[in-house]
Amino acid sequence: MATEPKAVINTADLQLEHWTQGELYESTDKSFGTLLGLAGLGVSYNEVPPGKSGCPFHNHHVEDELFYVIAGTGEYRFGDERHAIKAGDVLGAPAGGPETAHQIINTGTATLIYLGISTMAKTEIVEYPDSGKFLAKTNRDGPKTGRFRHIGRPEGDLDYWDGEPSA
Repeated sequence: MATEPKAVINTADLQLEHWTQGELYESTDKSFGTLLGLAGLGVSYNEVPPGKSGCPFHNHHVEDELFYVIAGTGEYRFGDERHAIKAGDVLGAPAGGPETAHQIINTGTATLIYLGISTMAKTEIVEYPDSGKFLAKTNRDGPKTGRFRHIGRPEGDLDYWDGEPSA
């Protein structure tokens, strides 16, 4: 049974999910745009401990992102630059190529807390410049259409006609 969207959500009431990946990545977070009834706008609450990041350095080809720092300090890696960030800062990550790649890193001594807000495209390509990967994904409506999600590297490129019948 689907939950009725709410007009107001307090972040203190969110059921946060904690996860870690290796030594560099850790976050306690929750995506909650759908709880507000938002179909075209993603919203997440993120708590990142000192010395960690909530995601790899990446850029979106379609979706724009915005981050609002609620508490703590850190570093915003954006393209070839690094910016010191603190509570009250607003960070932009427009769609584009590697020049808009971004990553938030907690370089402080306290938990870094921020909101992430993004457009929600039906189809998206994400690049990861540090590892040379890409992600191709769709977010289709409806229970029968499902989703497509593939992570790969460009060197795995196939010819357009590879595997197609020739007769």
